[in-house]
Amino acid sequence: MKSILTVSRYIVGILFIFSGLIKANDPLGLAYKMQEFFEVWADSGWMPGVMHLLSQYALAFSVIMIALEIVIGVAVLVGWKMRFFAWILLILIVFFTFLTGYAYLSGKFRSCGCFGDCIPITPKVSFIKDIVLLLLTLIIFFKRKKIKPALSSTGSIFILFLAVVFSFVLQGYVLKHLPVADCLPFKKGNHLPEQMKIPAGAIPDSTVITFVYEKKGATIEFTADNFPEDFDDSVYHFVKRYDKLVRKGNAEPAIHDFVLTTLWNNDTTMQVLNSPGYFAFLFIKDDPGQGKWLNSLKSIYPVLEQQKIPLFVITNNQEGIHHYFDSVPEVTFLKCDVVPIKTAARANPTLYLLQNGTVKNKWGHADWDDALTEIRSIGN
Repeated sequence: MKSILTVSRYIVGILFIFSGLIKANDPLGLAYKMQEFFEVWADSGWMPGVMHLLSQYALAFSVIMIALEIVIGVAVLVGWKMRFFAWILLILIVFFTFLTGYAYLSGKFRSCGCFGDCIPITPKVSFIKDIVLLLLTLIIFFKRKKIKPALSSTGSIFILFLAVVFSFVLQGYVLKHLPVADCLPFKKGNHLPEQMKIPAGAIPDSTVITFVYEKKGATIEFTADNFPEDFDDSVYHFVKRYDKLVRKGNAEPAIHDFVLTTLWNNDTTMQVLNSPGYFAFLFIKDDPGQGKWLNSLKSIYPVLEQQKIPLFVITNNQEGIHHYFDSVPEVTFLKCDVVPIKTAARANPTLYLLQNGTVKNKWGHADWDDALTEIRSIGN
């Protein structure tokens, strides 16, 4: 039994740390996933006021949850204060199992965000994983009194303190800059028009045309292959027809819903992305407010002009941010839905340098000095 307990601790501890570190690389990604859960629950009528309120604090919840996950994993490995940490571990894994179970059984989520965007797994796999972890956690919980710390109290406290500091420092860094490991489809080196195409060999959705008719007050559905034998226009009254999903395929591009429109609502996505030479994107979500990014932009813009690199400001809030560009009038504003902007720009704002539609580099606003250096070096 002792060996089972030890193996359980190692598996749970390592998986918690691993999961926490992957999510710490992109805490905004987890925050957006939390907001997705809150929105689904609100739309379902479950305490919508509370859900909308919680959604506003999703990033804070994300940062705390990630740090807690890493710390709990370390505590389980070193075996310190397990009478206390076993309770926290049990509460967390029950909560995670509920979330992944809901994501799987409701069918409303493509992923639960358990391992971030770097290791996307389906809700079903996530749920099975958490069931296994719950069983291992129960072993740890009921045998918690038998777990002896591997280090002295001072050593254990020091290790846990380092885990806390590291988790918050890492998350603070990537929120100010960009994720250390970029696992998103807008990453450096990707050709964006290619990312917007359905992958070769992908399996499309299988659908069947379904008819909906009304007969004597009852609604009846059938396909073209199984029309009722007594079908008659005088008895059956047409309601609608729709494509019913029979089998879900995987024919979905890595980048979808990324549509750039002019101020006159003309779709200019491919015209811009297929532009020859260099061009720059400045992604701005909502209103970032006054900040150092404005002074940095004033330094970058003349260099872009000198290099003959057009600047496109991509935003979901053109009216709200237009005044920031009074001193840099030669820019093109393009409208875009906020969802793809959230994916493209983990820091707000984020600057992209592209060549022939390929992302040469991108920088969060804290690294625009580096952007200035690289842009200046073009052609040298």
